[in-house]
Amino acid sequence: MQLTGAEIIIRALQEEGVEYVFGYPGGSVLNIYDALCAQDKIRHVLVRHEQGAAHAADGYSRSSKKVGVCLVTSGPGLTNTVTGIATAHMDSIPMIIISGQVSTPYIGQDAFQECDTVGITRPCVKHNFLVKDVNDLALTIKKAFYLATSGRPGPVLIDVPKDVTQAMAEFSYPKTLTMRSYNPIVKAHLGQIKKAMQLLHAAERPMVYIGGGVILADAAEELTQLVRRLGFPCTQTMMGLGGFPGSDPLSTGMPGMHGTYESNMAMQHCDVLLAIGARFDDRVIGNVEHFTGPPDRKIIHVDIDPSSISKRVQVDIPIVGDVGDVMREMLKLLDASPKPANKKALEAWWTQIEAWRSKQCLKYATSGKKVKPQYVIETLHKLTQGQAIITTDVGQHQMWTAQYYKFDQPRHWLSSGGLGTMGFGLPAAVGARFANPKRDVVCVTGEASIQMCIQELATCKQYRLPIKIINLNNGYMGMVRQWQELFYGSRYSESYFDTLPDFVKLAESYGHVGIRIDKSDEVEAALKEALAMKDRLVFLDIHTDPKENVFPMVPGGKGLTEMVLFDAP
Repeated sequence: MQLTGAEIIIRALQEEGVEYVFGYPGGSVLNIYDALCAQDKIRHVLVRHEQGAAHAADGYSRSSKKVGVCLVTSGPGLTNTVTGIATAHMDSIPMIIISGQVSTPYIGQDAFQECDTVGITRPCVKHNFLVKDVNDLALTIKKAFYLATSGRPGPVLIDVPKDVTQAMAEFSYPKTLTMRSYNPIVKAHLGQIKKAMQLLHAAERPMVYIGGGVILADAAEELTQLVRRLGFPCTQTMMGLGGFPGSDPLSTGMPGMHGTYESNMAMQHCDVLLAIGARFDDRVIGNVEHFTGPPDRKIIHVDIDPSSISKRVQVDIPIVGDVGDVMREMLKLLDASPKPANKKALEAWWTQIEAWRSKQCLKYATSGKKVKPQYVIETLHKLTQGQAIITTDVGQHQMWTAQYYKFDQPRHWLSSGGLGTMGFGLPAAVGARFANPKRDVVCVTGEASIQMCIQELATCKQYRLPIKIINLNNGYMGMVRQWQELFYGSRYSESYFDTLPDFVKLAESYGHVGIRIDKSDEVEAALKEALAMKDRLVFLDIHTDPKENVFPMVPGGKGLTEMVLFDAP
């Protein structure tokens, strides 16, 4: 069957089961858009900025078990997308980016809307392709999906010149694929797993530390079974929230810079640390030299990516393989030989953890009329019963959401972890709503972040997406202000907003509902009203205490035990 390159792209996406493509048209991709309108299996979602396309595809992927796809034109279309690609890359999100390119004779000639897409994106993709022959197009797309979803997942870019989308070729799409140069390890070494289990059985002060890899591997169920059977404390990184139920008594909460006191102290003082799908990043362990722990501490590290093991912290038992597969093998070993843990030592360890918990490190001042952002998140959790899909931007509101919304299920928490991208929240909510049309999707943001991609309110109107936006508006770039207060002598250099839009009127101008909240006793009623509107986007502009800080906090360069806690007035 002879098809144009553009038709081959659409047919290949259909073969991969793609339902939605998030994109923005331009000259180099008009042939692809023409082929899109000639079929009805794939729905295109028109965003208002290419960064929004990447974030929407990202949010679609994070909230489902599917691959997000975005389509952008050459030059500025591609460069506008780079922030979203880098965001997905840092958090290992499987995504396909199809970018248009100038026709092959013009590549390297500084043609109109030309850029070196392969060179620009090479540092922030798992892999990228420039397809110069239409006969290579179908196989390249198959390779891209395989690379994006296997091993440690990530974004893969396909750059397609316009003349390639016009050329004709026979269409044949491979059912399976092998690549000699790419063979990720999936099956872990059983001997290493047995060593790990022996160490866990002998542990007196064990700790389970999980990251986003548990969610990406769809291994939350197996991980939860393992932790509950062992009876060990479990901490979830920001990317791992929902990988183990946050409301479970075995959960000590989030570790790291804004983690709980009990999680950080347990991470530092345990004798066996089981790290699963986590990468010991700087925001989790603080100062690497400080994270040496007690002399007898042993570290087990499970990860699909061998380059992540002993990258920042030297480990004792490395296990390279699929997290879910490793968890299933560990459960089998427990079934075959359920050796009792050192019960007295474990009880003493839990006594110590409960003593750390008694500090109530997440307490905050509740007096006064000013709205406390923590209270907003707690109320949201109560009203949604923890069932909503929550997206956030980056800053104080992100940390408060991670701390006070107890995520019991995976893929309900969508936030930019590694790159820390302001503007992520709203377009990610767009993607999440398309992936989960029957669920409440709530974007928690701040007045600085929401303005980065606020044009996607038009996308929400066009597709009638009843997303709820909670804008924790404190009139500052909140996290910047907090650091300036604590470490820069309260010199608030350029972190204060002298001019902000009327967000209620702005939301209304896009055709949505806007509600302003100024007092604590208005919060619950306003949230109830918003959540009850099942067919409207509601923008809640909640004016919060401008001086509220996120605690606990590990200052930059400090260790996990050097936390700054909330000091009640």
